[in-house]
Order: sequence, then C-alpha cells, then structure tokens
Amino acid sequence: MQQILTYLFVALYSITILSVILVIITENRNPLKTLPWIIVLIFAPVIGLVFYFFFGQNLSKQRIISRRTRKRISMHLEESDSPGHPGIPESWRPLARLLKSTIHAVPLYGSRITPYTDGESKMKALLDDIARAKHHIHLQYYIFCNDRTGERLCEALRAKAREGVQIRILYDDVGSSKVKKSFFEDLRRDGIEVHAFLHVRFPRFTSKINYRNHRKIAVIDGRVGFIGGMNIADRYLFGTDWGIWRDTHFRIEGNGVAGLQASFLSDWSATTKQRISGTEYYPPAQHLTNNILQIVPSGPFGKWRTLLQGDSYAITNARRRIWIQTPYYLPSEVLNSALQAAALAGIDVRLMLPARSDSRIVDLASHSYLDDMMKAGAKILFYTPGFLHSKLLIVDDDLTVIGSANMDFRSFEHNFEINAFVYDTAFNAQMAAIFENDAAKSHLLTPAEWFNRPRTRRWAESLMRVFSPLL
Repeated sequence: MQQILTYLFVALYSITILSVILVIITENRNPLKTLPWIIVLIFAPVIGLVFYFFFGQNLSKQRIISRRTRKRISMHLEESDSPGHPGIPESWRPLARLLKSTIHAVPLYGSRITPYTDGESKMKALLDDIARAKHHIHLQYYIFCNDRTGERLCEALRAKAREGVQIRILYDDVGSSKVKKSFFEDLRRDGIEVHAFLHVRFPRFTSKINYRNHRKIAVIDGRVGFIGGMNIADRYLFGTDWGIWRDTHFRIEGNGVAGLQASFLSDWSATTKQRISGTEYYPPAQHLTNNILQIVPSGPFGKWRTLLQGDSYAITNARRRIWIQTPYYLPSEVLNSALQAAALAGIDVRLMLPARSDSRIVDLASHSYLDDMMKAGAKILFYTPGFLHSKLLIVDDDLTVIGSANMDFRSFEHNFEINAFVYDTAFNAQMAAIFENDAAKSHLLTPAEWFNRPRTRRWAESLMRVFSPLL
C-alpha cells in the first residue's frame, strides 16, 4: 500500500511540474524569461514551484476590475479633453496615442503643477488642502505609518470626519505591514473608510504578495491632487541616521486631478466592490496653464506594461537630453539598450542615483548596470547628502515624467504604479533646475575610480544582478 501511495505521489508531482512547464511555454513569454523557469522546475522542482507560485505567474490575462467598470469610472476624463486647446508637441503625439490606447490615459489640458522636494513642505500643503476640504478626501499610499507624521495626518482627517467630509483611505497591505492593525481600526471607528489593497490572507492570496500597490495619491474635493514618491512616514521629513531622505512630490490643480481621481476610484472599486461616481467627484476645472498631461496608471494585470512602453518610447525618440533620477536602476534589457544607444549617439544622458541606498542588495544589483552605461558615454552621478528616492525623467525640452515608478523591474512589471507625462517647456525647465541643484550636491563618477573598484565588489554586483527581476 505504501509503495502504491509513493508511486501515486510521484505521478501527481510529475504531472504538476509538467503542467506548470506547459503553462509557462504556452504563455509565449520572452524566451529569456521562459527558459530559466523551465530549467529551475526540472532541476530543482520544489524550489522552482515555490518561486513560481510567488514570483513567476503571468497575470497579464487577469483583471482586478472589468473594462466596463473602468470605462464608467474614467468617462469623465473625456469631457476634459478639448481639441480647441494647444496640442501636444508633434514629436510626442505618437507617445500620447500609445498611452491613450493602452491604458485610456486621456490628455488633460491646463493643470498647474507645484513640486515639493522635501517632506515638510509637501505635508504642509497636503494638510492645508485637507483643512479646506468640503466634500471628500481620498488618500492612497504604499506606506502609511503610525509615527509622528502619520498621527499628524490622522488628527487632521478625524477633524474633517467630524465635519461630515467623506474620507476614504487605501494602503498597501505589504508596504504597511509593520503598522499595527489597531491604527487603522481606530480610524474606522472615527467614521473613516480604510481598506488594504490586495489584502494578504494566507494561503488564499499568497501568490499575490509580489504584486503591490506602490501608488501615492491624494485627491481633495476633486479639485486638488497629489502624486509623487513620498509616503506617509517620518523619514520623509526627518531623514535617516546617515542623511536626508530626498524625494519629490507634486500638487496638481486643474484638469489633471480628474486623472488621479479616476485611478483612485478604480482601485477603490477593485478593493471594495463599491462603484463611486458623479459630478461631485469630477467638478469643472479652470485652465490654469498651457500644459498638457496624461495620468498613466500601470500594473501587472492586463496585457500592456504601459509605463515601460512609454518610458522606452520617450528615451528612444529623445533628440537632446535624457536626465533620470531614480533610487534603484534595475532596467529591462530594452530600456537599458535604449539608454546606451542614446548615449552613443551623443545625446546628453545623465543618471542620478543615491550614493548610499536603503538596500545593500539592490545597491549591488543596480551598480552592475553602470559599466556599460559609462562606456557608452552616460554621466553617472551619486547623490551624497542622503538617500535619493526621487523619480524623475526629463526628455529634451518639452517632456517630463513624474510619479511613483522607479526605474526597475518591480515598478515596470510587478507593482501598481502611477506617473504623469507632462508636455510643457516651462515645467520641463523647472524640473531641470531641480535636477541641476541636486547634481551640484552629487559626485560625478569618473571611469578611473569606477573601473578600478575591487574585483570582489564586481563579483558581488554580478551575482546580485541575476536576482534583479525579483528585487
């Protein structure tokens, strides 16, 4: 009997492994991704199954919200897209069509964008807008800490809840995993709606632990919105033991707020199954500037990796400069090759990274990509006053990409992210000035010092690069 059970187990186990391999093959992925999974499943099947369950499943055909619901939520954006306004620069019209066709990112005219480069000024602006709220406050953060900054925000929210203002909060269940659940329960008792995005409940949702909502959005009364890289945590205001936490966030007024609202309400619908719409969430907006922007959410569900495609298109079609700020540089092969080609073609490519990262492993993996970048002629800058967490892409004189997405596999492939593609020379110049101010506080890497680094360091970087898609 025991022998029969053993044979039965081996047969079922073999069928499982072969079935997973067949699924991977029929998904028609990039062969460079398919082959390693097959090799691991054949030679280390137990480890392979565990890793595939957590990190390898292709979710492109799954959806957390239906097309019909997303269209109903975002239909108000069409009303903001007026053909009578100045158009998108001709060189970027194909990019705008790409973003609209893949994720329904409607070009929105006339928004005012105010950048914040420190946590205190951003928090002050957010609290001031919350204090003026009359109808609703929508907040979505990857990390929502119950430290001094979190309590400061919550006190402001409780005060508005007592006034009858509708308050809805989404937080990421993994990003905020260190926060006691009682913190959110207290907010619920105060009349604030609080939910975790893609709640991790073992064992049912374990496979989705790798797919996190990294967006940072605030919308107040549908008239003011915030987007960028700052979470709700003390480190954004007070830094770390070894330096400041340098990040960038943006306050948006005008039509662009509707794009943030549609993204939040889509995530809210996916999380709570509540369908929220109405003109009170999309009030008429003034035309405050001549810029045009597209609010572009992206995530692991659905066919297209919109932010990766959008950034790749912008970099490939750059003619003068490509300036990048990112805390982690773990690019896809397409993106990395495009940047190298641009540098070889004489385009001014500058990549600014933190001199010291919050992750030693990610630091090593990121640095493994710098050899070829330097050989191609790109300038590498290490920001020295502290940790650079800003996400910024400046292309030529009229395109700027801002938001939550890092320049890495996780942001492009696994996370739910949101960026704004801004077509405007004035805003481009403003962000270029911020970049240059940070560059003055950075160390320009020289080939001599980089290529003479210890051999053991190079080996460690190469080893960590193998795990780049998982970091």
